[in-house]
Amino acid sequence: MPSPGAPAPPRMSVEDTYLELLAETLEGLDLPARGQFLQRFFHTITHVDLRETQCVQVWDDMLARRRDLSGQSAPPVSLKTALMDVLSTSGFLRVPIIIEYDELKKLELNAVTDPLTGLYNRRLFGESFDKELNRSRRYGQPLGLVILDLHRFKEVNDKHGHLRGDEVLRATAATLKKALRTSDSAFRIGGDEFALLLPQTDSPQALALSRRVETVFSEMLRPLQLAVAVSMDHGAAIFPQDAETADQLIRIADERLYSQKHANHKKADNGKSHVETLAAPEPAAAPPAAAGPTELLVVAPEPPVAPVEAQVSPPPPISIETGRVPEKREETIGSAAVTAPIPAEVTPPAPIPAEITPPAPRIFAVQRKAERVSMAGTNAYAVIGESGAKRARVLDLGFGGVAIELDSQEDLPENLFAVLHVPILPPVRVNLKPVWKQLTAQGGFRVGCSFVS
Repeated sequence: MPSPGAPAPPRMSVEDTYLELLAETLEGLDLPARGQFLQRFFHTITHVDLRETQCVQVWDDMLARRRDLSGQSAPPVSLKTALMDVLSTSGFLRVPIIIEYDELKKLELNAVTDPLTGLYNRRLFGESFDKELNRSRRYGQPLGLVILDLHRFKEVNDKHGHLRGDEVLRATAATLKKALRTSDSAFRIGGDEFALLLPQTDSPQALALSRRVETVFSEMLRPLQLAVAVSMDHGAAIFPQDAETADQLIRIADERLYSQKHANHKKADNGKSHVETLAAPEPAAAPPAAAGPTELLVVAPEPPVAPVEAQVSPPPPISIETGRVPEKREETIGSAAVTAPIPAEVTPPAPIPAEITPPAPRIFAVQRKAERVSMAGTNAYAVIGESGAKRARVLDLGFGGVAIELDSQEDLPENLFAVLHVPILPPVRVNLKPVWKQLTAQGGFRVGCSFVS
């Protein structure tokens, strides 16, 4: 029992206590069992592979070194100090480094992360691609690969500088983190080139997700107010539908990416002057009330009106709010407006008699937040009502609303609760406001709804 005036012995750390307990336990084991345990132990703490006999020898040398050092110093030497001394002088550790665990994890993360965007880098892309391919082969599930790049990104660097270009790249990373599912992975594999790995994703789902990413990207760029219209192109390849190996899938996705890029932007360049000509005149009619940013939608002149008995057309959509038929060529969904696209080449109409003066083209300034994503070809559906007894097909989906189709015509309440089941998203609970309705050629009942917060 220590005397009252003697100082208390120093308290051992957790590591020293563990090593002391380990030493007492190993004394009761036979030599083969001791060698097997020590082999794993040294591999864990030093990442050096030694034979079992070498591990036993190092452990015995550590115990002997501790006895020697304790006899030369007043306070006893810990097993950790003796172990580090033996390992550093034995040649097994060529560059001995002591590092905190948190710092080690940071180093490991930095090795596989792009420092600018925070996405995974090309090195981890190769490793993850191989793992996901092996998993898909084992369980017989599809794997989607999407390669994305930014159109006119070089012009941003040339016009606004590289710091602004870095903001665009960070906006791209934020887009991918926002639009992807938790099971998906995003990588920056080049300067303005990115890759997505989509487990359990077939071709229609990969296409729908790519369009969603492009739509979110356009929203992310708005606060930057760039003078260059940067856009995103994509190319997708699906295992095993398109190819079996990683190299083949990457090659196919690259080919589809550049095929889409050349087709889309060549068409845009050809139609650029035509669109500018249509948008040049001043508005001839007062724009409808709308809040927020607007864009110009051009409606072509109406042809001469034929006699009433000669006109045969499908029933037009009827607004639920006003009870009237909206103007032709325009459907209103919440605060968003959709109009038929203007073809690049328009066939001139038949000559109009001199006594009939055609009306001037009308230009409407209508709020339009984002394009809608078509859900055609997917199994997207909506469960209607709190009880969930009614289901409807989801035809398309956007930021402003959703279009659904019922099997028969029926009256819907002004506020509608629904749960949307879309392949690229988890089930989403939404409140809907029916805005317009229309009977389809197949006998269904199509309803356009806006989201209500």
